[in-house]
Amino acid sequence: MKPLLQIQGLRGGYGAVEVLRGVDLTVGEGEIVALVGSNGAGKSTLNNTVCGIYPAWAGRVIFDGVDLSGAHCREVVRAGLIQVPEGRKIFPNLSVLENLELGSFTRARAHRSHNLVRVYDLFPRLKERIRQLAGTLSGGEQQMLAIGRGLMAEPRLLILDEPSLGLSPLLVEELFALIGQLHRDGLAVLLVEQNVAQSLELAQRAYVLENGSVRFEGPSADLLASDTLRRAYLGM
Repeated sequence: MKPLLQIQGLRGGYGAVEVLRGVDLTVGEGEIVALVGSNGAGKSTLNNTVCGIYPAWAGRVIFDGVDLSGAHCREVVRAGLIQVPEGRKIFPNLSVLENLELGSFTRARAHRSHNLVRVYDLFPRLKERIRQLAGTLSGGEQQMLAIGRGLMAEPRLLILDEPSLGLSPLLVEELFALIGQLHRDGLAVLLVEQNVAQSLELAQRAYVLENGSVRFEGPSADLLASDTLRRAYLGM
């Protein structure tokens, strides 16, 4: 499988505190890869460093053959590497429609109308609430909005950071079904989740991040099947 995202020896952190300690990770075209690990393992730091929100200390981020190391976050978005951040980060005082339109501000603006139809097909509830302020939506609807906003940019790879956080079990099932549908449509996904079992069942491959380093890399089925690996790295 042709690599779409290649992270090589990535190091980074905050101030003088090193969080990422030489991370290597690859996502192929059309592949779902799970990134799992405990709180504080460095998952969100990795996402934000890859996306140009935090500067990398060392290492390379190569996307579709282009070196994005040190690129501004806008350039990362223009390339089609889109993150749906932890905590959703919607704009609560803007309407649902305005939030979605902002998703295409940097990339795919010319296709905005077409992509709005696609998002409404995926999330009919958003279409019913286009004029409603985003901050008045339920938690599940806000997560739909955050994912829909990401899809408005026509991502080539979508990073989902803890998308099931705070959702009911029923909504979690719907969310994972949606991710599976996006994958079947050809979208590559880096799924960063504490809902480990469902993530590994959906993903083709997995990485376990521990204290800023990759401790396991391989087929998701191998991680699920190994009692030793599950106890050592996942607490399962």
